[in-house]
This record gives sequence, structure tokens and C-alpha cells, in this order.
Amino acid sequence: GPYFGGSLDDLGGVRAAVDAPVLRKDFVIDELQLLEARAAGADLVLLIARILEPRRLATLRTEAETLGLTALVEIHGEAELAPALDSGARLLGINNRDLDTFRTDLAVTKRMMPSVPAGVFVVSESGIRTPDDVVGLADAGAHAVLVGEALMRSDDPEKAVRDLSSVPRVAERPS
Repeated sequence: GPYFGGSLDDLGGVRAAVDAPVLRKDFVIDELQLLEARAAGADLVLLIARILEPRRLATLRTEAETLGLTALVEIHGEAELAPALDSGARLLGINNRDLDTFRTDLAVTKRMMPSVPAGVFVVSESGIRTPDDVVGLADAGAHAVLVGEALMRSDDPEKAVRDLSSVPRVAERPS
């Protein structure tokens, strides 16, 4: 969305260019935004727990699913975990960026992982810059990472993607 430097036209362009799932990363607060996301070709939408009342979060998550969208429900702290899980979220984003200070700390994901129940797929978001970051988060239990700023600031984003994705999947890494 506009707050993240993109538009629905950009999303549509990405959809046309790739076969991978496409996320609408925006401050989604209304069902209309879900319809827009679907029409633009999104597969997933970001729902940020801290900006939504628990009942609203659950409603938007359910409506997203009804529209064939997967909701990536984002949290930053323990207080947001219960409302996220109560909403029915099975895809949980743990944002390593404190939205009050904008500081990133990968320890946020590492601290939160023991509280996340089995069966919930966790995406560690923000602050991931190196293959070692990816390994550390995987070792902590994260299933995936969401990288944005590191790629946008890179002189060679293609190489940055190759480097970050060169980390063997957990099942492939030697113990």
C-alpha cells in the first residue's frame, strides 16, 4: 500500500510477473481493502493485530479466507499473541520492528517462538539482512522470513535474494 511505497497497480504488476504468492502489505482495516487485494491478484493480506480490535481482527481474517485470501496476522509482542490466535490465525508474522521506535531486534522472534503453538506457521518479519540472520531465526523455530528493506536498500537486490535464499531449509541442514 501507499504507506509501504506501493500501490494496487504495483501489486497487479507483480502478480503478472511471478507465480509465487503475492502479499498486499498495507494497513488493512476494512473489507473493501480485502476486495481490492483480491481483484489486484493478491494471495495474502497483512492484518496488523495492534491496529485492530480483537473482534475486528477476527472478522477481517474470516472475510479474507472467504474471499480466498490468506491472512498474515502480524504481532510484535506477547499482548498481541492471544488476539491473533483467537482470530483463528494459522499464519503468524512476528515483526522484529518496534512500530513505536522503528528499531529492529531479531530477538523479538526468538523470544516469542516458545509461546506460539504447534501448527501455527511463523514468518519472522523485518531486520533480516544476512544468511546468518535467516539461520538463527530458523533455528529459533521460524518457518519463513519476510525481507523488504534489506532488498530495497541493496545495490544488487538480485544478489541479496540469492544470498538470503541460499540458506538450506531446516530439513536439509545437517544437525
